[in-house]
Amino acid sequence: MNKAVIAIHGGAGAITRSQLSVEKEQQYIRALSDIIEAGQAILEADGSALDAVTEAVRLLEENPLFNAGIGAVFTHTGTHELDACVMDGNTLNAGAVAGVSHIRNPILAARKVLEHSPHVLLIGEGAEAFAQQQGFEAVSPDIFSTPERWEQLQRARDNQQTVLDHSGGEPLDPDQKFGTVGAVALDKFGNLAAATSTGGMTNKQPGRVGDSPIIGAGCYANNANVAVSCTGTGEVFMRTLAAYDIAALMEYGGLSLHQATERVVMEKLPALEGEGGVIAIDSEGNVALPFNSEGMYRGYGYAGDAPSVGIYRDREC
Repeated sequence: MNKAVIAIHGGAGAITRSQLSVEKEQQYIRALSDIIEAGQAILEADGSALDAVTEAVRLLEENPLFNAGIGAVFTHTGTHELDACVMDGNTLNAGAVAGVSHIRNPILAARKVLEHSPHVLLIGEGAEAFAQQQGFEAVSPDIFSTPERWEQLQRARDNQQTVLDHSGGEPLDPDQKFGTVGAVALDKFGNLAAATSTGGMTNKQPGRVGDSPIIGAGCYANNANVAVSCTGTGEVFMRTLAAYDIAALMEYGGLSLHQATERVVMEKLPALEGEGGVIAIDSEGNVALPFNSEGMYRGYGYAGDAPSVGIYRDREC
């Protein structure tokens, strides 16, 4: 019997403390803590790691503070295209959806792909049709929109930039925040799981897909070694297969969790100008949350313990 543990992230980037009010910081701290506690409750009730990460990411999708689900960013044409992935480390089964606009919780659709489809990744209209076959109600894309995200799109259009993420008054710099959410967990039975979800990049070209729904890039889990969820410059995470690279360094290179995550996040990603971070849990319940940006929304909690959360680099977690 292992001591179950869950870790989550809600984006990484450059910190501007001067723009953050105490009230706003506390909103993030409370949100992260509440979501970790929800995951802990599942694990403490003998729930699976897969259930814990699915629910944690669903809650992150429901929170407009984060760029996934409600509060997702806009494409160049003013639409929403969401991606999500979930992977079971016990079976190596995985499910993912990409470019969806009418599914309230993409992570739940990804879970259905894992459970009820012979495929791993479904996109666009096909993914939405599958979700409806599974009993999902189609929603209007307006449900994802917030005034802050719309204003961000206008700024990005004016500057002819693709902006990674921003919500007014956030602690992360408007032009240097990576908008992805994720969770990894180890349950009492030794099973690992990972989940990742995103609204993508502000002002992105419609049809762009990042690392979040790609197995081995933004999401990976294998009971033999590790569960990983990533946040950062998606194209670099895809080019390096960052999540799987951590697993490979552990399996074939004999590196520890901390050695493997540090190698990828602090050496391999920066070599290609990749910025961001990962959350990872190994098969023994060790937790790593490294990032090469100035900060990352993050936290973890072992069963029975109080959650540990952080935003800035000057916290241990």
